[in-house]
This record gives sequence, C-alpha cells and structure tokens, in this order.
Amino acid sequence: MNIKKRHLLNYSILVPYLILSVIGLIVVYSSTSATLIQSGSNPFKLVINQALFWLLSLALIALIYKFSLKFLRNQRLIILVIVIELVLLVASRFGPVVNGAHGWIKIGSLISIQPAEYLKLVLIWFLSYRFSLRQDEIGTYDYQALTKNQWLPREFSDWRLISAIMIGVVVMLPDLGNATILILTLLIIVSASGIGYRWFTGILGLLVTVSVATLMGIRLVGVDRVAKIPVFGYVAKRFSAFFNPFTDLSGSGHQLANSYYAMSNGGWFGLGLGNSIEKRGYLPEAHTDFVFSIVTEELGFIGASLILALLFFLILRIILVGVRAKNPFNSMMAIGVGGMLLMQTFINIGGISGLIPSTGVTFPFLSQGGNSLLVVSVAIGFVLNIDASEKREALYRQYHERSEE
Repeated sequence: MNIKKRHLLNYSILVPYLILSVIGLIVVYSSTSATLIQSGSNPFKLVINQALFWLLSLALIALIYKFSLKFLRNQRLIILVIVIELVLLVASRFGPVVNGAHGWIKIGSLISIQPAEYLKLVLIWFLSYRFSLRQDEIGTYDYQALTKNQWLPREFSDWRLISAIMIGVVVMLPDLGNATILILTLLIIVSASGIGYRWFTGILGLLVTVSVATLMGIRLVGVDRVAKIPVFGYVAKRFSAFFNPFTDLSGSGHQLANSYYAMSNGGWFGLGLGNSIEKRGYLPEAHTDFVFSIVTEELGFIGASLILALLFFLILRIILVGVRAKNPFNSMMAIGVGGMLLMQTFINIGGISGLIPSTGVTFPFLSQGGNSLLVVSVAIGFVLNIDASEKREALYRQYHERSEE
C-alpha cells in the first residue's frame, strides 16, 4: 500500500494561507505606496520585497512537506539550531536600532534578519520534542515529569532554564513584544503536554493575575519611574499611551490616538482600498504594527471582520490537526503553531485597540515584514506535513487491521 503525501494535502489550511498571503501583498502595497511616492521612491519597492519572501516561503513549504518528520526528532540537530539561534540573537543586539530596540541583522539595503521571529518556531520545536519524550512519565507523575533531566548536558538539563535563557536574550534586546509571544506560546505547549487540567487553570490564573498586577503597579509607581529602568525605558511611553493616549497627542499617545481615528474613519464599509487618510504620515508604523488599523479604515468593520474570521478559521484548523494527532510530538507542534498565531493576533489587535499596551508586534500575513511571513509560512509547512503524516499512518493502521481480519 503506497500512499503519496500529495493526495493527503489539507486544503482547509493551504487555501486560507494562500488567500491571506495574497491579501497581505495587497495590504502591504496599499499601506506603503503613498509614503514611498511622497519620498520619491518606487511605490512597489516594499511589496516586491514582500513578494520575494512569499515566493521563498512557498518553495520552503513544498520542501518541508516532502520531508520525513523524523528529522525533526533529532536531539543533536535541535541543540545545534538552539546554539545558532542564540548566536544570532546576541549578534542582533549589536545591530541597528529600530524604534528604540535592537534585534535586526542587516543584509544589504532591503533585507534584514530578525532572529527573535525565528525563535518562536525553534521554541515550539524544542519544547514539543522534550515533552514528547516524557509522555509515559507525565501520565504517572503529571507536571513533575517535566522537571526530570533528559538528554542534554547537565548545565542545560532543564527545559525551563533553556527557555529562560532564550527568552531572556530577547527581553534584553529589548523586544518585549516577541518575548510576550514566546512566553504565552510556552505556556500553551506546557498545557498541551498532557499534564492535568488544573495546571492549565492555574497557569492561566497566574498569567492574568501577574498581568493585572503589573499594570496596576506601573500605574501606581508612575510611568516616569519605570522609564528609568534601562531595559524597559523604551516601552514606558506605550504604557503612558495605554492609560490615556489623549493626554499627549503629539508624543506618547500619538500612535494609539491615530489608530482610533483610523478605525473610526472606516465605519462599517470603509473608505475604499487605497483611500486611507492615516497612512499618509499621520499614523507611524502604518505598514507594520498598526497595519490592521489601516485595513479597518479602508475596508471597514465588515471587511476587517471577514479577514479576522478567515485567520481564526486557519488557526482553528491548525489546532484541530494537533488535537487529532496521535503522535505526541506532532500534536504539540501543531498546537504550538496555532497558539503562536493566536497569541500574535491577540497581542496586535489588543495593542492597536487599547485593550493592552502596544508591544510592537506585527499582524500575521498583513504586516510588511519578510521575516514574519517566512516564519509563519514555515510553520504552516510543518503543520501540513504533520497532518498528511498522521492521515497516512491512520490509513496504514486501517489497512493492516482489515488485512488481519
């Protein structure tokens, strides 16, 4: 019985991915062309760059889909990738400063590498492998099984230590947006590792309590005092804008206030594609962090809601692959990818709407940025491979059961 993977392709994941990617290219052109024309540059400059990354992404998806998933369960490869990732993160600390933070390695005038973006996928891969080795012990000892030493040298024997080192380097860049996504993704994978439901409830409750306590503490202590902390000084203005953006419209509240104006301008049906007012220099980062505000202004509440619905459908289909998977590693990888996309979407929407402090996180697919698109695409490639492999294994089992009968 020879079943080809190409016959098991999950179109309920691939088609939404392709639609969102094409919409993303349109949005990138719409949100960048006006300012490029004003500066005398080629209006297609950034969308061409984004399109090149997308073509590379499609090639990587096709390549990843053909691979056997066994190569992912190679502990030496995982160690090597973690070391390379840490080296790149440290190197990016000495790279150019963008909006008060490091984190980029420039290659020429158009291409820059952001190692923190790739760390999301590396962390999911690492934790999924580590926890998949302890499924029997988790069933017996619950969370305590996750703290036992496994295959790494003694100084790196604890997954909590390795995760803390990787996330800590991101915090020191400082890149609190991606650090937040990494922490939330870590908690999702820990919760999906097979531990008791009470741990998930406890983790969720602790997360909410710490978040609320932090915001209240900053409010009581004062944003000005928080700004004196070396690592967190650059985000102080974002906390100030979160509490009341209209108290400093020309400073800390400028972005969030103009984000409100953009969404208000859009109304139900929008001003029309390409007709945004705020993207013409009024709203900084209109093509990256606040791109969804521009989408809402041009396409309206209904158009933006349809895009969100399609993205949430994609995320749910990805998580469903993880829920249905029989292999623990495959299950946690898919759930981790779905959780990462969900957290990134929530943090971006929460930031531009004022529900949470803005952390400079891009919106999946729509924001201009080749690194973000490449990471999401590679993650989609792994999920498609996982889904096809699980389907093929299920068909093999059914075939052998019928043969034995």
